[in-house]
Amino acid sequence: MTGRVVHFEIPFEDKERAKRFYGEIFNWTFDEMPELDYVGVSTGPAREDGMPDEPGYIGGGMTQRQGANTAPIIVLASADIDADLARVESNGGAVLEPKSPVAEMGFAAYFTDSEGNVVGLWQSA
Repeated sequence: MTGRVVHFEIPFEDKERAKRFYGEIFNWTFDEMPELDYVGVSTGPAREDGMPDEPGYIGGGMTQRQGANTAPIIVLASADIDADLARVESNGGAVLEPKSPVAEMGFAAYFTDSEGNVVGLWQSA
């Protein structure tokens, strides 16, 4: 289903400090992805592939504060990022980062909504 929140991203200045903070407070677990300069975040029980193993929660990631990632971002599912970005622009939003591949997993893009909030899109491969 498109438009559903499927992921979150939290930027950091100091990766180890951010991992300690969220790990100590919420017991989140982390999966380092050095090839992507990214840290996967599990907020609940996960399957062997890292995907949520229980309905009702989403996982996310943490990355260096840069580009569109200057504050926490929600990421929405998309069946067609290019079409969704066209609708964003025709409804008063703006594309910040166009569709780009993320390893072999899928595609990501970022836009600002009509209120200036940064929102992500995710299209699985």
